[in-house]
Amino acid sequence: MSRTVIRGGLVITAADEIHADVLIEDGTIAALAARGTGAAATWTADRTIDATGKYVIPGGVDAHTHMEMPFGGTYAADTFETGTRAAAWGGTTTIVDFAIQSKGRSLREGLDAWHAKAASNCAVDYGFHMIVSDVTEDTLKEMDLLVDEGVTSFKQFMAYPGVFYSDDGQILRAMQRAADNGGLIMMHAENGIAIDVLVEQALARGETDPRYHGEVRKALLESEATHRAIKLAQVAGAPLYVVHVSAQEAVAEISRARDEGLNVFGETCPQYLFLSTDNLAEPGFEGAKYVCSTPLRPKDHQAALWRGLRTNDLQVISTDHCPFCFSGQKEMGRGDFSKIPNGMPGVENRMDLLHQGVVDGHISRRRWIEIACATPARMFGLYPKKGTITPGADADIVIYDPAAEQVISAETHHMNVDYSAYEGKRITGRVDTVLSRGEPVITDREFTGRAGHGTYTPRSTCQYLI
Repeated sequence: MSRTVIRGGLVITAADEIHADVLIEDGTIAALAARGTGAAATWTADRTIDATGKYVIPGGVDAHTHMEMPFGGTYAADTFETGTRAAAWGGTTTIVDFAIQSKGRSLREGLDAWHAKAASNCAVDYGFHMIVSDVTEDTLKEMDLLVDEGVTSFKQFMAYPGVFYSDDGQILRAMQRAADNGGLIMMHAENGIAIDVLVEQALARGETDPRYHGEVRKALLESEATHRAIKLAQVAGAPLYVVHVSAQEAVAEISRARDEGLNVFGETCPQYLFLSTDNLAEPGFEGAKYVCSTPLRPKDHQAALWRGLRTNDLQVISTDHCPFCFSGQKEMGRGDFSKIPNGMPGVENRMDLLHQGVVDGHISRRRWIEIACATPARMFGLYPKKGTITPGADADIVIYDPAAEQVISAETHHMNVDYSAYEGKRITGRVDTVLSRGEPVITDREFTGRAGHGTYTPRSTCQYLI
């Protein structure tokens, strides 16, 4: 039996803050004991970690990543190996990535392809959502089988006609199936049909720069789609999780639905809290680095997002990590913003940026852990195995130095992409040591993990329903 003791830190979960020592046995948390008590003093271990002056927090759960995702004639630059290594550097010990059903193919084929990409390559644990892009009777039956296998969430798109788009009838059918089998529908809520009209009109006017990406993907078209998705879910009697919420109008739709007692949930991402249309408008095609969908909004939307996180109208922070290099990938859209691959890097920065939200007074320390660790684990059927520090949980633990200062830069990050969306940003707080199932993945700011340590984690159904 291997034993590790973490001594001297402030243990922070979504529920508590306590000065306690933590005992780990064979990759699982065995006990917590208040500092100075007799029980902790008697613990012996193979490894002792001194966390004096630091936080001891659960490993982050990033429930929205796209490793090796094909998009717009290219692929996301992070593989499962490089992406999960970067996740570990940023204090994230579990990701849930998106397997993709191709048009005319089965869900099983898509899921098997993603299993093949990830197997033996991940530095931290992982699970899968399933993108449903071709709703047929066979697809609906397969949804039942996937839920039984631990793939319990299904993403649909109101955007990207001709690629991932589902019409209202297809969405309703999938929602009805989810209502029966316990699955959770995740929705990319933008009116893609209307957006395509605006894209065509903008290009015809010669409006080709990256900033027009944000202008054609209007906040009203996000809120309209969010409203429509909520009503379809209400008709189906199904829960709904709206991904990457960026507009204050969409937050208002979710808030209204939750006030009515509906099982409607919202996720936002760090880019919407810290970046804006000012970045999309950076000169010399630099704005292409910030092209993602939903798009960045004007700065005045940020206050509504932070408020939604405080009031629990938004429950989860994920990254939508889908990195494309500026050189050779983002540059595909020079002269036509619609050809810029949609996606940004961020899996390494999420926990640090949210801690900056604590430093800046937007959220509390426990809320930080709630939205980055505990709630995503509960939302996607991983709790309490993941997302908390309690006896019986996986020993996914981060030793976090709240006083360390750092400057975010592509020169020092570990994501496989040639720029940082937060280049030069000074923040307070930094990951020091990371354990994944008790094994050191980051040790005193050095990578000590390995590809293949991370294992596939089947999930139960949503544990966060009202």
